[in-house]
Amino acid sequence: MFARTFFPATFRSVPRSWDSFQELSRIQSEMDRLVDQSWGSRTAEYPPVNVWANEDETVVQAELPGLAPEDIEISVVQNALTLRGSRKPEELRQGESVHRRERWTGSFIRTVELPFEVDSNGVQAECRNGVLSVRLPRAAEHKPRKITVKAS
Repeated sequence: MFARTFFPATFRSVPRSWDSFQELSRIQSEMDRLVDQSWGSRTAEYPPVNVWANEDETVVQAELPGLAPEDIEISVVQNALTLRGSRKPEELRQGESVHRRERWTGSFIRTVELPFEVDSNGVQAECRNGVLSVRLPRAAEHKPRKITVKAS
């Protein structure tokens, strides 16, 4: 659908089409940008995680560059994993000033719902190259059982 839009005189010589969905998308993107600048991102969650599972366990990987293992707290309650920690800003030395600062600093808390209850005694965590890997074994009472069918 083509419709002539009303623009200031400098733009009137160029016929333009107007797509209401494209315009709404542009307005939404602009509003998101303004909100993110004012109050911080409302959609991104930190740290970003990947979660996958099989019959025996769930594995959660979280990106935590620059954090030491002692700065990370992990807790498991039933079928929820919670990651907590904080990244401190780098200290400036005498005569230095910030030119650009994009890396996130401060405290975070992230809770991930797991597909089943976990045996919290068997949870293992390892941090390598800024990636935290948490292996969460499935609780025995929640493992699928194979039931044999008897012939009559």
